[in-house]
Amino acid sequence: MRTNAVDQILQTAHMLIFEKFNDCRWLQLQLIYAQFQVAKFALLIIYLINCQIGTIDASGLGSALAKCVNLSNLDLDLFWNRIDNEGVLGLCSNLAKCTNLTNLTLNLGKNEIDDYGVPGLGSALAKITNLSNLSLHLCMNKIGTTGASCLGSNLAKCTNLLNLTLNLGWNKIDNVGVLGLGSTLDCTNLLNLTLILDYNNIGPNGLSSLSSTLANFSNLQNFTLILDNNQIGDAGALALHSALAYSTNLQNLALNLDQNEIGSIGAQALCSALAKCVNISNLKLGLKYNQIGAIGQSLGYALEQCSNLSYLTLNIGQKEFICF
Repeated sequence: MRTNAVDQILQTAHMLIFEKFNDCRWLQLQLIYAQFQVAKFALLIIYLINCQIGTIDASGLGSALAKCVNLSNLDLDLFWNRIDNEGVLGLCSNLAKCTNLTNLTLNLGKNEIDDYGVPGLGSALAKITNLSNLSLHLCMNKIGTTGASCLGSNLAKCTNLLNLTLNLGWNKIDNVGVLGLGSTLDCTNLLNLTLILDYNNIGPNGLSSLSSTLANFSNLQNFTLILDNNQIGDAGALALHSALAYSTNLQNLALNLDQNEIGSIGAQALCSALAKCVNISNLKLGLKYNQIGAIGQSLGYALEQCSNLSYLTLNIGQKEFICF
């Protein structure tokens, strides 16, 4: 039974934090008990990592969140649970009722979501039209071609997005999947973009489509692309060159292209692209476990053209260079 002190906090607070409880049902009961008071909260933070949450609990949590009509900031971490397609539908269909959300961080990594679960998630996000900041983590699921395409088309409907983090690492996304994601991810107002696609099955054809989309993001100031452990090759690096060449407003750039079968031609293309990013002040570049050979020395010349560069992390082979 809650104390009067807890009741008083619920009546006066504008923020509620639940962190790392091991008993999801306890949390659900607390939210339902407090849902009439919780409706006024603007900020809600819930961390429930590895709590054995399944379909029923996820849907129940969504129902409680739907009562938070004034919620503008939500950080919901449900990493490493047992949420399947039905569970994500129950959670997100209710989350779509929080129409005042402007900032959303949703971590559904390492659950049991595949292509059939993504449409419900995507359509829910598309209904939250006020979103300006979205951080969506879906790593370590079973999302493939259809899911990636569906996600891209729904995110394109979030026309007010300025900052986007999309984590699809460790899934089953191939060339066709990233083609669908790239062709539909039409968020040209973005200022900050983090795209994580490591440990998928992406080759040069897939990256070519994605790069064509990225070339349209002319307002980007901060861009992070994590693509390690794919197979983009020289052709993929050449495609990436085209995207970076149009990103003249970039100030902070992080590229992880480790273990991607990139050779000397691809390395030269990257050098040429970096030389055109004259406004970059912070650069992190990972090219480990490729076949760039002596051409890697050309990176030095390219970086000399970045006259505003003040911080550099360069990781080639077994060596990492950090310069200020």
